[in-house]
Amino acid sequence: MPVDLLPPNPADLLPVPGVRLGIAEAGVRKANRKDLTVLLLDEGSSVSGVFTQNRFCAAPVQIGRDHLARNLGIRAMVVNTGNANAGTGEDGLMRARATCIALARHLDLAPEQILPFSTGVIMEPLPHDRIEAGLPAALADAKEANWGRAAEAIMTTDTVAKAFSTQVVLGGVKVSITGISKGAGMIRPNMATMLGFLATDAKIAPALMQDLAKTLADASFNRVTIDGDTSTNDSFMVIATHQAAHAEVSSWDSADGKALKAGLLQVAQKLAQAIVRDGEGATKFITVRVEGGKTGDECRQVAYAIAHSPLVKTAFFASDPNLGRILAAVGYAGIADLDQTLIDLFLDDVHVAVKGGRNPAYREEDGQRVMKQSEITVRVVLGRGDAADTVWTCDLSHEYVTINADYRS
Repeated sequence: MPVDLLPPNPADLLPVPGVRLGIAEAGVRKANRKDLTVLLLDEGSSVSGVFTQNRFCAAPVQIGRDHLARNLGIRAMVVNTGNANAGTGEDGLMRARATCIALARHLDLAPEQILPFSTGVIMEPLPHDRIEAGLPAALADAKEANWGRAAEAIMTTDTVAKAFSTQVVLGGVKVSITGISKGAGMIRPNMATMLGFLATDAKIAPALMQDLAKTLADASFNRVTIDGDTSTNDSFMVIATHQAAHAEVSSWDSADGKALKAGLLQVAQKLAQAIVRDGEGATKFITVRVEGGKTGDECRQVAYAIAHSPLVKTAFFASDPNLGRILAAVGYAGIADLDQTLIDLFLDDVHVAVKGGRNPAYREEDGQRVMKQSEITVRVVLGRGDAADTVWTCDLSHEYVTINADYRS
């Protein structure tokens, strides 16, 4: 079961004018499951995106990067689950292109105006003929109010759909923001093994759209980790349809710019944290906060050393306050001039270590009390400066091994 995460209520998900979503059962890997989604964007919409940093990236990632760079105006996206179309070579590129061509023909668009996305098993040929056969049903199903069903259709090992909405007021006009994501394992930033789609009807200046997805991802999806593995297919897209009746947002420093960015980030962070809460086999949601660093980069370096450690993560699963494992991870994080005599460690409200040594007031039962919680904050103070950063992770359980051992069967 996910950690303190409920399925979204479709009634709470706001339609975004200019975006319609259609879902179908194409039988990509298994019969009788929603596994094909199309997102249709009205003309004039803008799209910004970021993809995995894994050099062994999937065919749809390669095609998607190319199509975005051509700047012809993205008008549709096609998403399949059950097959990642990764590790498939030139044949995989052909199949991804064929999917774009098929959807483009239905919509009377250029194939370069389509972005493909795939998620699922690696190194198996994409059954693009099944996807193409399912497109008419997905297109016939396209509606603005389909965000909830689309969140279900992009799931793989997820146990619960992930979708959130909010509204902000820009110049007296209500603007909608809605997003969906999927991901539960093979999660490590740059990006995680995830797909994310975030849309708004706000009017955003083209100069601001260019780096918007990266800016949002850096503060959300690039702050989560489940198992330290960077996937082949990670993609996060931000869509602005420009249909709301307010003045164009041309600066993030303006009042409207700050409000819009805060709303977008709120939804992006909820989606990212939902992935961790639904991590494969997860029983605990853990916030790792590192303070007192010289730079944000070194704070993240330490935070990820803690968040990736199998010894730390299994201790959390067992509710065992074996907290020396956290200090060990801080020490091997790679900061050459780290002074261990300046380090403090906190577990929620419990002060565990002072100046690099066990706090004389610390009691094992206090640590165990916190470790039994479903949500825990680890806070490390390095004593080197004023920088700070945060990463979200989960524990590592027996169920994680079971899920990944049986994934292809």
